[in-house]
Amino acid sequence: MMLDQPEPQDGASGAAVDLHGRLIAALRQKIVRGDLPAGVRVPEAHLCAQLDVSRTPLREALKALSVEGLVRLRPNRGAVVTPLNSDDLADVFEAKGVIEHFIGLNAAEKATDQDLASLQRLHDDLVAAEAAETHELYTELNEAFHHRMAQLAGNREVVSIYERLQTKVLRARYQVNDDPERVKQSLEEHDGIMGAMRIRARFDVADRLVAHNAATSQAIIELVSDG
Repeated sequence: MMLDQPEPQDGASGAAVDLHGRLIAALRQKIVRGDLPAGVRVPEAHLCAQLDVSRTPLREALKALSVEGLVRLRPNRGAVVTPLNSDDLADVFEAKGVIEHFIGLNAAEKATDQDLASLQRLHDDLVAAEAAETHELYTELNEAFHHRMAQLAGNREVVSIYERLQTKVLRARYQVNDDPERVKQSLEEHDGIMGAMRIRARFDVADRLVAHNAATSQAIIELVSDG
């Protein structure tokens, strides 16, 4: 996998910034999808060859991912993918639950008819992904659905905080969605959320988002604890 290196937009520094961002995104994707499993040492030499980069930009990207909590940097021993921790995840989901309530109240009130139609299309794609048992795609669409809900709440700071929290649990979402029963339950919860959104029942949307968050939290924490 070679990262494209386009012509510099503002000299060499512009190209470096662009490469840094794309390298972070590529490594983040490998971690959240489990290509780099939790607890393993990051294989720098292999990744440099695979991504066609030197160690310097790779290590700079790993520093950025350490801020996100996805890797741990060990002096003179390289980086390891941060293990999933049930206590940390419980804290994230608790914080997320508060924000989900805010999102539900405001998205139901502020969404335009066009917004609802777009959200319905995402939901329809979720239904199709569940029926086809394409659970990785279901996880990606689920992430897009919740991101769109956060945007519809109309507060940029909330969206920024929400995205950071979502990143912290995305790895575990991919794992828990390997279970067809959890995916089926998740879709039923989404059905309820969309039904409430269609009639703009803001308190119902808020309550359903909070309940959905709690159900996901329980499933993930049980998975991590058992592992």
